[in-house]
Amino acid sequence: MKIISAFLFVFLLFYSTASAQKAAVADEKPAAKAAQASAATEKTLPPIEREKFDPLRDPAADLQKAVEQASADGKRIILDIGGEWCVWCRYMDRFFILNPELNALKKKNFVWVKINMSEENENKPFLSAYPEIAGYPHLFVLDEKGKLLQSQSTDVLESDKTYDLKKFTDFFKTWAPPEKKPAEKAAEKAATGGAKAENK
Repeated sequence: MKIISAFLFVFLLFYSTASAQKAAVADEKPAAKAAQASAATEKTLPPIEREKFDPLRDPAADLQKAVEQASADGKRIILDIGGEWCVWCRYMDRFFILNPELNALKKKNFVWVKINMSEENENKPFLSAYPEIAGYPHLFVLDEKGKLLQSQSTDVLESDKTYDLKKFTDFFKTWAPPEKKPAEKAAEKAATGGAKAENK
């Protein structure tokens, strides 16, 4: 009887452990699986030239330069929060390069600023001014003066094991700066011409 009881106990223990492991695998988030798949795929792809996340950079100074450039060029600003440890961050850079029209849309309308978030430097003082981030990469859209317009999670821009071209295109078009009317353009041109004349 004791032998049967011991055998039954071992069987139930094994069964419960196996069930728990199976449940854990079933509950694994699709995003985690996709990230693992992307990491494996990335190793097979040729290297690309891309701006890296730098823990030594001063995000406040970078934002100030971006505000100056955006104001001068009539663009908006996107803060790209992530790190070199982040597979989807690196994959997003590759996605832009592989889609020239999307990359052109990005460059035409936005000043892109990479903000590092890693063990070396989490940039907490800078990021504390913005909404909480649930995952990386994360994008903050700002106007030309640096005012927050949109906090954008990038998981909704994904499709299976990559990013979705239409979703990203729509995102850029939605948050691109509004087209200026001809009268506004003429007034700006006149103001710029007058300023140049005064400086001569």
